[in-house]
Amino acid sequence: MLPKISLTSRSQELENLVLLVSSLKALPDGVFTASERSYISKQHKELKKDIIAYNRLEHWIYVYVIRDEKSVHKRLEACRKAGDKVGGMLNSQNAEKVVIFDNEDLPAEVLAFAEGMALGNYQFLKYKSDQEKKNTLRKIEIYSEGLNSSEPGDEKNIPAVVPSLHYDLINIVNDAVFKCRDLINEPASYLTATVFSKEMEKLGKDCGARVDVMNKKKLEALRMGGLLGVNKGSHEPPTFTVMEWKPADAVNKKPIVFVGKGIVFDSGGMNLKPGESMQNMKDDMSGAAAAALAVYAIARAKLPVYVVALMPATDNRPGAKAIVPGDILTMHNGTTVEVLNTDAEGRLILADALSYARRYKPELVIDLATLTGAAVRAIGKIACAGMQVKASEEFLELTESGFTTNERIVELPMWDEYADLIKSELADLKNIGPGDAGTITAGKFLEKFTDYPYIHLDIAGPAFIDKADSYRGTGGTGFGVRMLFDFIVKRIK
Repeated sequence: MLPKISLTSRSQELENLVLLVSSLKALPDGVFTASERSYISKQHKELKKDIIAYNRLEHWIYVYVIRDEKSVHKRLEACRKAGDKVGGMLNSQNAEKVVIFDNEDLPAEVLAFAEGMALGNYQFLKYKSDQEKKNTLRKIEIYSEGLNSSEPGDEKNIPAVVPSLHYDLINIVNDAVFKCRDLINEPASYLTATVFSKEMEKLGKDCGARVDVMNKKKLEALRMGGLLGVNKGSHEPPTFTVMEWKPADAVNKKPIVFVGKGIVFDSGGMNLKPGESMQNMKDDMSGAAAAALAVYAIARAKLPVYVVALMPATDNRPGAKAIVPGDILTMHNGTTVEVLNTDAEGRLILADALSYARRYKPELVIDLATLTGAAVRAIGKIACAGMQVKASEEFLELTESGFTTNERIVELPMWDEYADLIKSELADLKNIGPGDAGTITAGKFLEKFTDYPYIHLDIAGPAFIDKADSYRGTGGTGFGVRMLFDFIVKRIK
């Protein structure tokens, strides 16, 4: 369950309490006895602990000594991770509520701490019959004179690089991240392409965004050969979902479009994946989920910006009618593609969506896709690979938002020479290169279907993790939602 972050006008003595301080000298007077101060000092100075827990029998007090990091991004990320650790301790004690006390007027650090605590509280228990280990934390209250409860951006001492650090916005975005993680963690036995689109319709009703779902007949009329081709081996029909937030006060006439890969399960098709590689392939729709939930958060926050999410969805299976290596598909924009590997299917459905995005005459298009294993091998699971065309300034802004939210981007080149690797003897393009630079050639393939400022994010590494990693948890991480939201907030400001 998502704990709600709120402000409190007073610090209650008998509540579980967290004190954030820049040094032990800043511990508030009247809270600790001399012996308690001595214990805290020993824990920090001799045992090198940044988090010190003290049991008052009827409640707990935690002291977090903020790391001395010159980088704002590193300091706030350390606070998020500390918040996650303390949240785990509170859950182990079956605590339902905690008050975070800002004694030094450090609202940014306090909010980041609360954000990490809330994000780390996520659990996916839908299919668990044993609910005994369900987290108990429900309320996170903040006592801080530096925070203003009125409008985001009015708080004192919030660094300009983190305008989205407002407790109301954090609650909205965390809710979006939780919903995104839920979708990613759902098994394919539930989350078919049709069910995914129905979930999008529910999200649209909740946030006020318009949602349109195109069925197979509509996709055939639009000649979306990539999406229809990948779907041929499935017994479930494909869908193409459009989510649109267009407020009357939007600062942009041309929309910013998020495109998300929505492969609800990827077996590899006729180029069947080996068993271990197929294990977590329910996560292959992480890009579509992130695109949708970014729009959801933007709409919930009523941000004055015109945004659209495009989400082609299907599973990729080796059914009787499945496409095979050597087949040639005609895409939505008329480009022909020779399929050399049916496991390079994500770019086929994205190509149709990127072509469709042209009708919006977009200001910018950003796609998110769990696209290549090459990206994971190159960068691992701590960042995503990014490429841009005609969007160098926007890419710098998005990279900055990546550092702000710790959803970081490593830029790869989009040089023309890489396009030679995907030329086909029989068609306009082939869907996979020779093996080298696999992440880049995938990006070059997608570029062929764009004529606007374009950013491609290969999130194959950080979208889903097998081992718990602080507040990112285990399983679907919701990578991209927080970054895109921060990016939009900064563009508005």
